[in-house]
Amino acid sequence: MGNRETGKEEKEKILLGHGSGGRLMRRLLNEAIISEFGMEEPLLDAAVLDMNGRWADAGAPFPFARLAFTTDSYVVSPVFFEGGDIGDLAINGTVNDLAVSGAQPLAISAGFIIEEGFPVADLKKIVCSMSRAAKRAGVRVVTGDTKVVERGKGDGIFINTSGIGVIDQVAKNLSPRSIRPGDAVIVSGDMGRHGISVMARRNGIDFDPPLESDTRPLNGLVKRMLLCGEAVRVMRDPTRGGLATVLKEFAVDCGLSMVIREEDVPVMPSVRGACGLLGLDYLYAACEGALVAIVAAELAADVLEAMRPDEAGRAAAIIGKVVPSGRYPAGSVILETLAGGERMLDMLAGEQLPRIC
Repeated sequence: MGNRETGKEEKEKILLGHGSGGRLMRRLLNEAIISEFGMEEPLLDAAVLDMNGRWADAGAPFPFARLAFTTDSYVVSPVFFEGGDIGDLAINGTVNDLAVSGAQPLAISAGFIIEEGFPVADLKKIVCSMSRAAKRAGVRVVTGDTKVVERGKGDGIFINTSGIGVIDQVAKNLSPRSIRPGDAVIVSGDMGRHGISVMARRNGIDFDPPLESDTRPLNGLVKRMLLCGEAVRVMRDPTRGGLATVLKEFAVDCGLSMVIREEDVPVMPSVRGACGLLGLDYLYAACEGALVAIVAAELAADVLEAMRPDEAGRAAAIIGKVVPSGRYPAGSVILETLAGGERMLDMLAGEQLPRIC
């Protein structure tokens, strides 16, 4: 008789939901990838390399002891949407993954996989967007690669970017494991706008005024936040899976619970209305120009004050707090709803909005 578990693995196929950033993706990473590469958990938006520790050869010390390294692939459909395109999305996404890891972004690589027949004019437009975004963020695109695949094999264009940055001494311990009971939960801006903007463009839905993606770099905002000493415990940009999924991951990784007030979560009326019309949940819709931070309660007001002069932090708000496990199971995220009830938030199950980044 054959091994039943092996047979199950052979029959299991990759689903769109495995790329959602939610529960299916986390399971896939844990079961098929993380253990094989010996990666360390919890997984953050960038890997931290101790250049004078396990990554250093014998000899003189590195001038910067800690570097952050990240990589991401962008497959958004359509490639052009209100407020941006796949090009500036790729730059901003990589910059932000470095920034929320506490790093000052330095350099980025760009790899293009282009389908035969893709318009050269569109490629030039995308590269121009990347160039503008890199200049705005203060980083350089320094290397890359280009491949062309047969017609029908690439869906237009895919872009892979990798980035490196230097980690400031203040930000060296950013981790969900640093979260403590009483800490404040802060978001830097309104939630769900990118995901709903892409969905609208894909489905021919018009808004007046147009609903634009929030894609933008966050490294300037993060720099201001880190000037508040060791106030910030951990940060993340809520892309795939949105706010709810990020908070659930934090709660699971730190073994505590979080209580969030729906009335305090900033969201544009058009986003809330579109979600209600289409049966979507903005708490699970992607952002590409906002972050979530867990901050020491006694310094939360200072962090907000530092954030608000920055364009990306004008709508920053405290939306909840970390609580010890007891009333709620460890790893729980509870939403206090507008109706006065409570709703337990989990990681995104399946795929709410396919191909949004």
